[in-house]
Amino acid sequence: MTNNLLISVLSLLFLLVGCDFSEHKKRPAYEQFQPGEDMPGGTASVLVTGFNTIAKPSANMPVFNRLNFHKGNALFRQGWQPESGEDLASDGLGPLFHTTSCGNCHIHDRRGHAPEDGEVTDASVLVRLSIPAMTDEQKKRLKKSGVIPEPTYGGQLQVNAIEGVRPEGSVRVTFEYFKVAFADGHQVELRKPIFTMENLGYGPLADNTLVSMRITPSMIGIGLLEAISEKSLLANEDPEDQDADGISGRANRVWDIQKQRTSIGRFGWKAGVPTLRQQSAAAFNGDMGLTTSLLPDESCTGRQKDCLAAPKGVAPDVSDFVLDKVVFYSRHVGVPVRTNAKKPEVLKGKKLFNEAGCAGCHQPSFKTASMDVQSQTAMTVIEQEQANQLIWPYSDFLLHDMGEGLADGRPEFLATGREWRTPALWGIGHTQLLDRRTGFLHDGRARSLMEAILWHGGEAKQSRGNVLKMNVGERKALVAFIKSL
Repeated sequence: MTNNLLISVLSLLFLLVGCDFSEHKKRPAYEQFQPGEDMPGGTASVLVTGFNTIAKPSANMPVFNRLNFHKGNALFRQGWQPESGEDLASDGLGPLFHTTSCGNCHIHDRRGHAPEDGEVTDASVLVRLSIPAMTDEQKKRLKKSGVIPEPTYGGQLQVNAIEGVRPEGSVRVTFEYFKVAFADGHQVELRKPIFTMENLGYGPLADNTLVSMRITPSMIGIGLLEAISEKSLLANEDPEDQDADGISGRANRVWDIQKQRTSIGRFGWKAGVPTLRQQSAAAFNGDMGLTTSLLPDESCTGRQKDCLAAPKGVAPDVSDFVLDKVVFYSRHVGVPVRTNAKKPEVLKGKKLFNEAGCAGCHQPSFKTASMDVQSQTAMTVIEQEQANQLIWPYSDFLLHDMGEGLADGRPEFLATGREWRTPALWGIGHTQLLDRRTGFLHDGRARSLMEAILWHGGEAKQSRGNVLKMNVGERKALVAFIKSL
C-alpha cells in the first residue's frame, strides 16, 4: 500500500469515528465575527457619520418612497398650536399638553435624558400616573386600558396648557447616590431618582398614586421590530423558567384598539402598545392633547372643568393622512451600521457579554417575517424595507423582572411593577455622541453603560455578579462591545 493510499484510509477511519484533525476546534459563534452582524438592520442599515442626527431613511428604501419619509419627518417635527378657529392643519394643541411636537421629545430621534439633580423635568421626560385597580369594575377595565389612570390627573402629568387652562403641575427630581465596588476594588457611583410633585393645578394626587418617570426611547429600527413575527417573539418565552437558567421572560398581552382584540405588546418601556400606529396616536393624544380617528377623545379628566370647556375644532385634530405619514417615517428610521464589529477588543467584549449571561435577555438576532406572512397572520404591517431581514437588535423584547432597584411599582397590562421590556441595544454607541446628557435605563438614571449594567437585578442578578468579578481590561472590552452595537 502506498503512503498516499495509507494516509487516505487512515483519514477515512478517523472521520468515521469522529476524530478532529483540525489544529483547533471551531470557536463558538459568540467568540467570532458573524456574517451580517455589522449590518444590524439588515439591508436597511445606514451609515451614520455625523453627530447631529441618526434620522436617516432605511438604506434599502426605493427612491419613490423617500418623499413619503421626508414628508413624515417634517410632520414629526411640526409644531402644533391651540385651536385658532381658522381650521388650520396645525390647530388642535391641548388643552393640556406635555410639548408641542414629536420632535421636541425625540430630538434627532435619539433617547431622552433625566434632569440634573434638583431640576424639573423637560420635554424628553414623561411622568406616568395611575392607581391600583381595587374594584371589580376597575379590574375589568384593565383588559383594555392596562392601567387605571389617576382620577384627577389621568395617566400622565401634563406640564403645559393653552391660555385659560391651568397646567397640571411640574416634577422636580433629586438623586440619592451610593457606590458599588468591583472585586478588584474599583467603585462606580450610582444614583436613584426621587420625584417631588410641585404646583399641582387641580388639587392633591390620590393617596395611592403610582408614579413612574420615563425618558423617551430611541426611534431607530422600530419598524423592524414591528416586522418580527409573533411566533418568533413567543419562541423565547419561558415564564416558568423551565430551563432553570434563572430567566423567565414573557410577552405582554395588550389591547389593540384598531383590531379590538388582545395582541402581543411590542412598544413602550413595558411593552404596553401593540403597533406603531397605536403608539403614534397615543403620543399625539397623551403628549400634545391631539385627537385622531384611533383616539378621538381629549385627554381631559372629568375633574378638569376648564380643560373640558376649552375651544375645540373639527375632530380629529390629526387627520389619517398626517398620522399615516408620521407612522411611515417612524417605521423607516434606519439602524446605524457597526463600524468596529471586527476589532479584537470588541470581539473580546462580545465573548464576555455572552459568558456573563447578558445574551439570555439581550438576544442577538432575529429574522423578520416575509411580506406574504401579512396576509396569513394577524400582523399589522410588513413593508418591503423590513421584510426578510436578518437583524441584530440584541433584545428578546420580552418582560423580565429587573429587581427592586429598578422597580417603579406600576403595573401595565400583564407587566408587574418590577418588570420591564428588554430594550434593544443597537445604535446605543451613538447615544452620547449626539447628546452627552443622554442617560440609560427607563428613567435615564444611568449616566454610563456600566452604571446601567450595575442597576440590573432580579433575573439579571447573576449576570451583574459576573460583571462585578471582571478586571479593568475585561470591563473596558465589555463596554467597547456594547458601544459598538
